[in-house]
Amino acid sequence: MAPDISAAASPVEKTWQTHLILNDFYGELDLRQPRRDHMHELISTMLSHRTTHANEEKAYYRMRERYPTWPEVMATPLEDLTAALETAQYPGAKAINIQKALKIIQEKSPDFTLHFLKELPVEEAMTWLMHLPGVGFKTATLVLLFNFHQPVLPVDTHVFRVSQRVGIIGAKVTAQKAHTLLLEMLPREAPVLFNFHKHLYWHGQRICTWKLPNCEACPLQMFCNYFHEVREKGIG
Repeated sequence: MAPDISAAASPVEKTWQTHLILNDFYGELDLRQPRRDHMHELISTMLSHRTTHANEEKAYYRMRERYPTWPEVMATPLEDLTAALETAQYPGAKAINIQKALKIIQEKSPDFTLHFLKELPVEEAMTWLMHLPGVGFKTATLVLLFNFHQPVLPVDTHVFRVSQRVGIIGAKVTAQKAHTLLLEMLPREAPVLFNFHKHLYWHGQRICTWKLPNCEACPLQMFCNYFHEVREKGIG
């Protein structure tokens, strides 16, 4: 049975109903097994900026094929690492950031693991990760949620767009502020936050796309601001 909720509902109610409906629509996901190990997650997400997932993976695996260990990645000449990363956008800048980040990680953890992050308070772990060159808010939250099951919420372009269109966050809210606002409206439970992130990410890719969203197929349309204020009125 569809929930009795309209576009005039509060952001808190819309957030929770979005979570419940998309859980049912896409299927609830299990967070117990991370999709990839923590160093892979970190470096791949650094490579993903303005790069398709396919090209991000090509760059990562070509780098690891040529330089199987992190000390080798760190020590290789910059031009060689840049060539290995050529399928990613801005491979030269990313090569510099990866080598600098690896040196900082090695100083903290000589075996190139990030397990120490699990023992830190969440804000301290976020701060430490964001001090690494090339690591921003989204990358830090992805690593902490996906690999260490910390109660943070990655807000990428898809999560951001869907949240704004539905009417959960305002038009002038930044992605970092959206993280704070959404956390205030959701349980501080990693499985809930993981499913919310993944489902809005998929929804933004598949239905609530940037151009010509498929509102007719959307299970959120009964309370979506965009559907009622734009699509129903034939504006867009």
